[in-house]
Amino acid sequence: MLSSMNPDLFEATNVYQPLAARMRPQTLEDYIGQQHILGEGKPLREALGSGQLHSMVLWGPPGVGKTSLAKLIAELCEAHFITLSAVLAGVKDIRQAVEEARHQQQRGRQTLLFIDEVHRFNKAQQDAFLPYVEDGTLLFIGATTENPSFELNNALLSRTRVYKLRSLQEDSIVSILQRAIARLTEFTICISSEHLSQLAIAADGDARRALNLLELAIELATELDGSKHIDSSTMTEVLDGFNRRFDKGGDLFYEQISALHKAVRGTAPDAALYWLCRMLDGGCDPLYVARRVVRMASEDIGNADPRALTIALNAWDVQDRLGSPEGELAITQAVVYLACAAKSNAVYKAYNAVMADIREQPSHDVPMHLRNAPTSMMKDMDYGEGYRYAHDQPEAYAAGENYFPETLKNSHYYQPVDRGLEIKISEKLNYLRERDKNSNIQRYD
Repeated sequence: MLSSMNPDLFEATNVYQPLAARMRPQTLEDYIGQQHILGEGKPLREALGSGQLHSMVLWGPPGVGKTSLAKLIAELCEAHFITLSAVLAGVKDIRQAVEEARHQQQRGRQTLLFIDEVHRFNKAQQDAFLPYVEDGTLLFIGATTENPSFELNNALLSRTRVYKLRSLQEDSIVSILQRAIARLTEFTICISSEHLSQLAIAADGDARRALNLLELAIELATELDGSKHIDSSTMTEVLDGFNRRFDKGGDLFYEQISALHKAVRGTAPDAALYWLCRMLDGGCDPLYVARRVVRMASEDIGNADPRALTIALNAWDVQDRLGSPEGELAITQAVVYLACAAKSNAVYKAYNAVMADIREQPSHDVPMHLRNAPTSMMKDMDYGEGYRYAHDQPEAYAAGENYFPETLKNSHYYQPVDRGLEIKISEKLNYLRERDKNSNIQRYD
């Protein structure tokens, strides 16, 4: 059981600040996590220790300490700190920040410009402060949840160093919560270690989320004898319906979709189930997942098991008709089936190969024997001349016939694999090609 007493948590102030804002670390020693860049001998720690600071981009999920780290860096180098949000700021704000930095420079003080959500800046906005980073007017630190290589200009990336911040582990978040409790309130807060762990797990690597949950728990806690007791009923109320972190448009979204797809492709049904449920638990639209499952059925299973596409489409239809939870269960069934099914990307590869040839080659004319001749004039021009109706041929196959433009005769794009139904398809195609070789009919001799 943890408890703490401090008279300043709920002290009246003119402006309310969330607990997460009040609990920002004040020193580098207070900063918890990111030891892969801040541990002894690590690159950023060495730069801070030597005073050789440089412009940088802090890339990582929400709540891992990007803003706190930027403020600590400014304090360590005794720099004037300017912060802008890329959501609200424009070129005018950047120019004002530059003028402020020049004024500080005249006084012999360095300026650190921190831009939160820097990926929201367009190219013109990024270009606006680039010259001042180059000439040393200011140090730049950008924070982003998105992959910088996709969202930031190459010119800006080439002048900064990217540091990847990681989601915080459960023990790190528990430490942050314990430190917050130790610094809090005019009354005692009583919470068990088990409930602290529950808060840390629910935060899903996000310290800000953990502190927000703790603040909510304190507000809802039972007050008894001057103490706030965070018990099981309080925890249920706080955590009910609280989904795990899932960024519906950012890196985490695409990483989890990628993990699901690769698990299905790799015939790993348990892992596929895990990533599917992670996304659904995080609030991902089930219809989006259903659409991606249909893609998997064609791309990675194809004709090795054509039933996979039918099952995927049926799951999509169930979700569309019935919604949750029935639809989600149907999608789950489809994912498990696809993960266990025989795999083939032969159709996918054939499609890409044909599209590549079409883009690189001239637009070949349709051979005359393959053209329809609905008018007498077209018949006189030999449209359809020599075409052999397959159903009139032995085994409904016109041996020796060619259906390609002349220059592409004998091209083979589709190469069935030796798995599932494609074994039979391959046997049939080989048999028919042998008949072609032995046929007296050879188009385009």
